[in-house]
Amino acid sequence: MFVCHLCKMTACFASTFHINHLFKTHMAQIKIYGLRASLSTHAVALSAAIHDAVVEALAYPAEKKFHRFIALEKSEFFFPDDRSENYTIIEISMFEGRSVESKKALIRLIFTNIARKTGIKPQDVEITIHETPKHHWGIRGLCGDELALGYKVNI
Repeated sequence: MFVCHLCKMTACFASTFHINHLFKTHMAQIKIYGLRASLSTHAVALSAAIHDAVVEALAYPAEKKFHRFIALEKSEFFFPDDRSENYTIIEISMFEGRSVESKKALIRLIFTNIARKTGIKPQDVEITIHETPKHHWGIRGLCGDELALGYKVNI
């Protein structure tokens, strides 16, 4: 028997197990855009709100956190008049394979968590999920479809 040290799953044949394991993994990179003043006030709480949602909705390992904040000046960030100075855009790039229900749960949790942790209203948050095939990613010197990351996509 073989036990994967990452997810504790057991298989009879290590090679078969890891080949299958490679195709059930997921990676997420998150960009958060907003006005510099708002992000400087809310960055830590935004990161926690988003990460908690990703961990819960996507069964993502808690230690995997890839967030980038892009702080813009008012002269660089144009948005509709019905948004406040806390207007925030969140872009999530991840491997394809999650169910529609999982992605909707993620979006709903992000809205809820951000409102609860920062006071930023859902009206001021926009979220986009970009899914790409694993072979479109390069991570730690390998193509994404060659990595065994230890967490599942098909949930």
